[in-house]
Amino acid sequence: MCFLRMPVETRSIRDRSAVGRFPSVTLGFGDDTEDENEKTEEDDVKKENACCRWLRKVCPCCCPQPNDSDLTDTVVTGIDDPDKDDGTNDEKPGTELLLKVQSIDLMKSKSGVNRMEHHTNLYQSDNFIIRRGQNFQMWITLSRPFDPSTDELHLDLKTGSLPAVSKGTHVIVPLVQELQGDRWEAAVVKQDDKRIKLSVNSLPTAVIGRYQLTVETNGANGQVVSTHDPANDIYMLFNPWCEDDSVFMDSEEERQEYVLNDIGRIYYGTQDQIGVRTWNYGQFDDGILAACLFVLEKSGTPASGWGDPVSVVRIISAMINSPDDRGVLEGNWSGDYSLGTAPTMWSGSVEILNEYQKNNGTPVKYGQCWVFAGVFTSVLRCLGIPGRTVTNFSSAHDTDVSLTTDVYLDENLEPIEHLNADSIWNFHVWSDCWMARPDLPPGNGGWQAVDATPQETSQGSFRCGPASLTAVRNGQVFLKHDCPFVFAEVNSDKIYWQRNVDGTFSQIYSEKKVVGHLISTKAVGSDERNDITHLYKHPEGSAEERIAVETACSYGSKAEAYSSPTAEDISVEVLMDGEGPQMGGDAELTIVLRNSSSEKRNVTLHSRVSVMYYTGVHKSMVRKDETDVEVLPNEGRWTLPTLILYYKNQLIDQAALMLTLLGRVKETQQVLATQFSFRLRTPNLIIKPIGKAVVGEKMAVEISFTNPLPQVLKAVVFHVEGLGLLPARKISYGDIGSHASVSLTEHFVPTLPGLRKLLASLDCKQLTQVHGVSNINVEDKSNAAYGSMNEKNVPF
Repeated sequence: MCFLRMPVETRSIRDRSAVGRFPSVTLGFGDDTEDENEKTEEDDVKKENACCRWLRKVCPCCCPQPNDSDLTDTVVTGIDDPDKDDGTNDEKPGTELLLKVQSIDLMKSKSGVNRMEHHTNLYQSDNFIIRRGQNFQMWITLSRPFDPSTDELHLDLKTGSLPAVSKGTHVIVPLVQELQGDRWEAAVVKQDDKRIKLSVNSLPTAVIGRYQLTVETNGANGQVVSTHDPANDIYMLFNPWCEDDSVFMDSEEERQEYVLNDIGRIYYGTQDQIGVRTWNYGQFDDGILAACLFVLEKSGTPASGWGDPVSVVRIISAMINSPDDRGVLEGNWSGDYSLGTAPTMWSGSVEILNEYQKNNGTPVKYGQCWVFAGVFTSVLRCLGIPGRTVTNFSSAHDTDVSLTTDVYLDENLEPIEHLNADSIWNFHVWSDCWMARPDLPPGNGGWQAVDATPQETSQGSFRCGPASLTAVRNGQVFLKHDCPFVFAEVNSDKIYWQRNVDGTFSQIYSEKKVVGHLISTKAVGSDERNDITHLYKHPEGSAEERIAVETACSYGSKAEAYSSPTAEDISVEVLMDGEGPQMGGDAELTIVLRNSSSEKRNVTLHSRVSVMYYTGVHKSMVRKDETDVEVLPNEGRWTLPTLILYYKNQLIDQAALMLTLLGRVKETQQVLATQFSFRLRTPNLIIKPIGKAVVGEKMAVEISFTNPLPQVLKAVVFHVEGLGLLPARKISYGDIGSHASVSLTEHFVPTLPGLRKLLASLDCKQLTQVHGVSNINVEDKSNAAYGSMNEKNVPF
């Protein structure tokens, strides 16, 4: 076979104007590694031309390898070993050396300028963690001094399983003379012989995640691509400090709380008996960022969507629960947690996220709403999205998109259980996240409700949000995402329907103020409770609130429920003294019937007390009464007899009970209906530090507890953890006798200085939701030693 030999120009196939259009490899089309003193192919008939080399690659049998040992295909090298750079090479005298990368220094020290300015110095990791839309600096050591007149260099960043320039997952960062700040770009800001210092800008819309970094150099003598080193991977996060990032938050105090605070408070109980527990978000713990990115990767969603916080939080919302995608947590409301950890035992997110990653994506057992929300907030803050954990008391669960909470009764005012799918939870916990919403009409940015507890599906997956709080407040439930569900949780009316003889139902009563009370989150900069109900709804009963309800319900499945209200002259209210009953004690509830008419009224009142799951699901009825009450004109008051509130074998998890009142006024046939939830308060664990708290020195705490119940607590387990104090550990204690007091001492060695919180909880089958917290001020070892020396030198 004969080939026509033609002159060939030896040059890189990468067109300088087409940076980013081709993969960063050099193909064997031309000789990028040799500069042959301007000889033409005709002058040396033994030299193989580019066409032959290409054909030999395509069809080696037709065009076999020539014998010339000096032929080469291409040169693509990695980072050189500096020890091998002796200043010599195989090229002829006078030729230019290849420009090779010998080392990359990302200046990734936690105390260095990059991580301090990017507010990532708290991450307990040696990885290079930065925030998008902000400048960072790096050093590159080359095999020879960089010559800007003849040399070219660019950074190559890839993330995701299929990096693509068009998707923003393959980024080619060009070298420019001056930084403009509105694009990916790099500039040489300092040169020291073979070392150059680059200043690099990233886009404020960049995809977040883990990028692989390589450096490509081009010179007159050829192209070289450095080898990828995992130690130089770049972890890119959202940036609440960048005005052009859609998660930008302009208050530094709020950024400190909602992004950088790794400890929080989660509220539970009932609106009349608010309990609180401390939660370790632990977003900066070693391995947690990797675990959060693992969660995103397990979702199977393309990395190209990870630059949009709306998309990211919807992914996280689905991935924190496990019914349809084997996410982080498996929910369990049965009361039987023998195959895992009881939800009330968790004190933070670190153990959960680490276990999920360690077991390669096996859901962790078990979670309930506050655990789902606590983990969700941890992931939000870890990725750089401002987040907070929110509790809604008397939280409705609408199952039929009616935007009302419906109660169905038969002809005798008895509940029709199989129809009563809607419920009102004593409390429900979700998360808020902060972001702009360019996908919605102006004014709907800011706080967005997101929920990972698997309740209802959204676009085929168990997830909820982000729902704009502004949209929820105004009843604009037609705006995405999942505003109807969130609206019903905080502001639905409770409507009672009675079955007619013909099987149809008629609306007999509605309660307009029973859902959505004392919506709470931890205050900025303190451990106080911050009531944010006003962000979710207008003042109860105001004209604005009624308009919002009617606007929302006009888009629901029972829009006809809103007709002119009937006249009412009897009202009912349930009151409870103080903070309510403690576990093992009694309580007295007061039912107030008010008569606003000038005539007396006779009311037949049906009351029942039931043990409830905190979700509003009925477990068992423990008491039922029917009482005739005469209410005098203008005022009236009736006290329910003392209730024994400890039911040995029936109370569960949150020790929640519900009083249901249904009644009819004899003279007017007016229907009365209300439900009142309350709980039995559990005792706290008392935590007392023993000895001085110094980094690296052993100390102890004493944990004490008194059993409030007249029965033995079986197989008691204590759970202790504290960021910078000790990792999570479980202590099997055994049995605790009736009304017995116990204490145990736990030793540990603090690892981080500053004000730290030690958390402890207790769990057993008979008693849950027992916990405690202690503030421990840990001194740095050097400061402690200095203080000790001063004490010794103080004169008497």
